[in-house]
Amino acid sequence: MTFSELLGLPSNHSAHGGHVDHLIMVVHWFMLALFVGWTVFFFVCLFKFWHKRNPKASYDGVRSHLSSHLEVGVIIIEAVLLLGFAFPLWQTRVDSWERVQEMDPVRVRVVGWQFGWTYHYPGLDGKFGRTDAALISGTNDLGIDYTDPNALDDYTDSTLRLPVNRPAVLNIGTKDVIHNYAIVPMRIQQDAIPGKEIAMWFTPVDKIETSVVCAQLCGEGHANMIGNMEVIDEKDYDSQATSKSEAALKANSPSTAPEETAAVIR
Repeated sequence: MTFSELLGLPSNHSAHGGHVDHLIMVVHWFMLALFVGWTVFFFVCLFKFWHKRNPKASYDGVRSHLSSHLEVGVIIIEAVLLLGFAFPLWQTRVDSWERVQEMDPVRVRVVGWQFGWTYHYPGLDGKFGRTDAALISGTNDLGIDYTDPNALDDYTDSTLRLPVNRPAVLNIGTKDVIHNYAIVPMRIQQDAIPGKEIAMWFTPVDKIETSVVCAQLCGEGHANMIGNMEVIDEKDYDSQATSKSEAALKANSPSTAPEETAAVIR
């Protein structure tokens, strides 16, 4: 059993997740050391300053500087934890952005709403069409502007599908309040903030069917804001993406009947 499983976390299925698990392990061992140390100190104080051992109160206070030394030691350890582990891990994640963009990543827009997730795929041209909140309707959940040529082969889905062993870049946004898009088996999450799209990236290394959740209290139905994610073979992904993109292009092309122009392929 791994340390993450001991904590109740699901197995890691992303390329970078091992670094996150390592940091979690270090933090928990540090927390355990602090817990043991302060518990011992607590009982020492109970014994040393027991009223029967000190029937007369002392108004001079503690003369030893041991507690000060301990506090300085704790600060140093916390600084080592932050500077030696957290910052390098964050630097690794940030520095990988340029490298990821050069690796032909899969790109998906993730849009949160009370209380669910909708995924916007760019189609075979790899370009997202324009979106406009004024165009949101019962048949156009994300307000995709189908007068934009780049939008004609775009399609949406209620399930996030990604190919295995290929970098993925998700642009996280929201239609209403603040949400948080979290994929625990991938060891990644990102706030969804109104008016912004924030990129997060990772590489799934195993085929898996799992859930995505909202990790930010967002209203009465927050606990039910659970989505689906599938990591599949790249051939299966390409086949599905091609089929849905071609169907979207046929439905949204100018030659299509007006009532079908804003069709959203699900």
